[in-house]
Amino acid sequence: MQQEAGVGGEALEVWIDQDLCTGDGICAQYAPEVFELDIDGLAYVKSPDEELLQAKGATTPVPLALLTDVVDSARECPGECIHVRRVSDRVEVHGPDAE
Repeated sequence: MQQEAGVGGEALEVWIDQDLCTGDGICAQYAPEVFELDIDGLAYVKSPDEELLQAKGATTPVPLALLTDVVDSARECPGECIHVRRVSDRVEVHGPDAE
């Protein structure tokens, strides 16, 4: 079982806004365990058991070992569509809506 990442010990989750996704695949290059491009050319998150989550707003936990890769994906995404937030209060800590 992978340990989930956290800010100050809090669990984090990530989701992708497919309406803004440009399909560049940078996220899948940084963290293929978390992100994948589907046949429609857009990126989606994957569940911990690697199932592609295609529901709008689907989230997946951020594994501690992949925190840097997931954050880098959010920073480098040309579509600014990757959102990393705390599970407890759903406040975005990395991504276009981070404070």
